[in-house]
Amino acid sequence: MTTSPGSPSVVVIGAGQAGLSVSFYLRRLGLEPGSDFVVLDRGPGTGGAWQHRWEALRIGSAHHINDLPGMDEVGVSFDTADRAQPAKDVVADYYARYEAHFELQVRRPVDVKRVFNRGTDLVVGFEDGASRPGELETDVVVNATGTWGSPFIPWYPGLNDFAGRHVHTTGYDSAGDFEGKNVIVVGGGTSAIGFLLELEGSAESLTWVSRRPIEFLDEGELNMEAGTAAVAAQDEAARNGRALPSIVSGTGVPRTRRIQAGIDRGTLIAQPMFASIEPDGVRWADGTFRPADAIVWSTGFRPELRHLAPLKLREKEGGITVGAGSSWKDGRIFFAGYGPQASTIGANRAGRQIARQVVALLSNL
Repeated sequence: MTTSPGSPSVVVIGAGQAGLSVSFYLRRLGLEPGSDFVVLDRGPGTGGAWQHRWEALRIGSAHHINDLPGMDEVGVSFDTADRAQPAKDVVADYYARYEAHFELQVRRPVDVKRVFNRGTDLVVGFEDGASRPGELETDVVVNATGTWGSPFIPWYPGLNDFAGRHVHTTGYDSAGDFEGKNVIVVGGGTSAIGFLLELEGSAESLTWVSRRPIEFLDEGELNMEAGTAAVAAQDEAARNGRALPSIVSGTGVPRTRRIQAGIDRGTLIAQPMFASIEPDGVRWADGTFRPADAIVWSTGFRPELRHLAPLKLREKEGGITVGAGSSWKDGRIFFAGYGPQASTIGANRAGRQIARQVVALLSNL
C-alpha cells in the first residue's frame, strides 16, 4: 500500500460532466488543481461515460448535451459540434481540450475502491491502472461517479434460464452484432429508441417492450411542467434517502421527425412488458410467445455508490439523504450529478453550488 504524497483538501471522484463542472468552479474560487484538489477518474480516457457509448450514437440523437461551464473559453460548443462523428469521440475530444485548457490534471485510470474513516481522517482508497493500491487523505470528498458503472436489469421469472444473450446498454456496441437475430428491446427512453432504429436494418425480428406506456411529445415541445415535476421528484427522493425515480418516466420522449417515421413504419410501437423469460424467448401473461436470441436491456442505471459503503450513508429506504448537494449524515461528502443534478445542465448548476459549499467548509476547518 502506498500513500500518495501530499494531502489534498478535496478529492473529486469522477471526471464526467459533474466532476469537471465542480473542478472548474473550485479552480475559479482559488483552489489549485493537483495540490489543493485532486480529480480521480476510472476511465481510460476523457469523456466520462460518453467514451463507452456505442459507435452509432450521434450528438442530437440522444438527450441534449449542454456545454460545461467555461467551455466558450476553450473555443468549442456541443451546439456546433460535428454530428457526423460518433458522439463518444466528440465528447472525449472536447473534454480533453477542456481539461488541458484549465489544467485540471485529472489522474487516470484510477479506480476508487473505498472511502472510509481512519480515526478522524477521511481516506480515499484506490487502485491505479496497474492495480497497485494507494490512498489519499483529504478533508472533503466530492462524489461525481454518475451511474454508468451500475447498470440495472429488472428481474423476471426465467431471467437466468435464457439461452440467448442479455445485453445491457453498457454492453451494446453495434447493430452488426445482432445480424439475423430475433431481438427484444426493453425500455422506454431514448436509448431504447436509438437501439430500435439502428437494429431494424439488421435484426431478423424486432420487438419493443416497455414497463410503462410511452408518452411521445410533439417535436419541440419542452413540457416544462412535466420536467420540473420529474426533477422535483428526484429532489424529494434524495432529501428523504429513497431510491431515485426515473427522470424519463416523468418527462416523455420528443416526437422528432426521425422518431415519427419509426412510429409510421411500425418499429416504434411498444408492447406491454412480458411476464416471463424462457430459454428461447419471452412470454406474456396471456400466453403470447415471441422467440428471442437476444434481449437488449435499456433499463437504466442506479447511482454508483458502492465505494462509499464504509461511511454507512445509505438509508433503510434504499437511498442516501442528500440536500443541497451534501450528505446529511456526513457533511464532508458532497454529491455532484446525483438526483436532480443528473442532467448536464443540472450538473453544471450543482457544480457552482457544491464548489462554493466546499470552499466555505474548508474555510471553517
